[in-house]
Amino acid sequence: MTYQSATISDDPTTLPQLPPWVTSRRAETLEIVAFRSGAALTVLDQLVSNPRYGVPVKLLANRLALSAATTTSKLEGRLAREADIRDAYHLTPRGEARGPDGDLLAFWREAVRLRAGGAGEIADLIGADLAGEVGVWLDAGQERARTHGPLAGCVSVLRAVLDADDRAERVACLVSDIVLARALNWKNVLPVSAQHLTKTALRDLTANGPGVELAVQARILESTEGTIRMARDLARRAEALRAVAPKLRAKGSDAAVELFLSEDAVAPASMLSPRIRGTSISMTDRAARRFCDRLAELSVARELTGRPTFRLYGIAP
Repeated sequence: MTYQSATISDDPTTLPQLPPWVTSRRAETLEIVAFRSGAALTVLDQLVSNPRYGVPVKLLANRLALSAATTTSKLEGRLAREADIRDAYHLTPRGEARGPDGDLLAFWREAVRLRAGGAGEIADLIGADLAGEVGVWLDAGQERARTHGPLAGCVSVLRAVLDADDRAERVACLVSDIVLARALNWKNVLPVSAQHLTKTALRDLTANGPGVELAVQARILESTEGTIRMARDLARRAEALRAVAPKLRAKGSDAAVELFLSEDAVAPASMLSPRIRGTSISMTDRAARRFCDRLAELSVARELTGRPTFRLYGIAP
């Protein structure tokens, strides 16, 4: 069999990609999944760790956070839509309760800002009921990852957390993501584990059903492959946005562009006006709306809600 290598080109416009044999569908074993996941995680690590590929890692993390929130809403039995979760977080005025959907996205957005090695931060986010066990789970997961591969470590901590509390799906997925981040020596967490998990798969995992280890590892591998596709796609979108940036003459346009390269959704009225978030640069509400509409005209951003008011914008497909 001839394998296509996953090497990095000296051309910065060439992005690492999965070789075809990684994504081929065939009868699986744990050994095959471990082999395929090693190749996939190598490509993902290249994309997110090497700045010359231009992947907007903060944007990728926030996009994954929204996806993880949507999936864990299903795991927790609420079945909220992605659009509703996004609206609950981004459109709730500061100081007001976001509700369970907005709080779930807030959890995952806080997760991607965790330092993977920051034990205190992790415990604070997980909560007092489970914080006392998290160090034990992480140590055991890391050892399992060292001896059997990163995805085996992820599955072991998923099982351990859910054995302690079968309603702690979001925490289980987060601890799995921390094990993955530590195995790859990432400083921050990417919400990869949850994307393709189901309630049935997690229930079978805690029941130690036949073939469940393989099934859950395969789902996390599928999520890893999807994350690679997302990273490559966002790198291209980001390059298109950067290319039109010189055409934008609005005051603070450079800072506003950077916001679009880090946030999956931008609310003009609160994130660009009266000041561009994270800066001291002022922008009027009218200027903010015109700026977003200009990005949409240039086909580098799009309006996400379809509404005439309370609009959100994001980097364009």
